[in-house]
Amino acid sequence: MRDIIALACPECKRRNYSTTKNKKKTTERLEMSKYCRFCRKHTAHKETK
Repeated sequence: MRDIIALACPECKRRNYSTTKNKKKTTERLEMSKYCRFCRKHTAHKETK
């Protein structure tokens, strides 16, 4: 039911975090504010494949 997804920073394009989401309840792409250690600031990380 829950699938593992990767969250990538839009500025440096690196996949920093992984999390799970329910594909039946949440069909759109996930977006979370996370800290990017490469950019050294908080950015809105978006779901990637």
